[in-house]
Amino acid sequence: MSEFSGLSDHFIMRMHEFIRNELQADALAGTRLIGLPARHRADRLFKEIERRGLVCRPIEWPEHLADPSRDPADRPLRTIEN
Repeated sequence: MSEFSGLSDHFIMRMHEFIRNELQADALAGTRLIGLPARHRADRLFKEIERRGLVCRPIEWPEHLADPSRDPADRPLRTIEN
């Protein structure tokens, strides 16, 4: 049984779009509130969307989240420039 089995197609799509919107908000604000757990959740949602035969645009992830297998400790820290 899938973790999404009791949820409607509409709800699955909205959850995926919510993560996309939060990622966009991070980019606009210059923050990093969305992390690897959200990336993993979005990946699972996208697989469920495909499994159900629905159509959805994949999320374009920023470099620090582009490779979910990469250790977060290996990524460079961002500096604030005046």
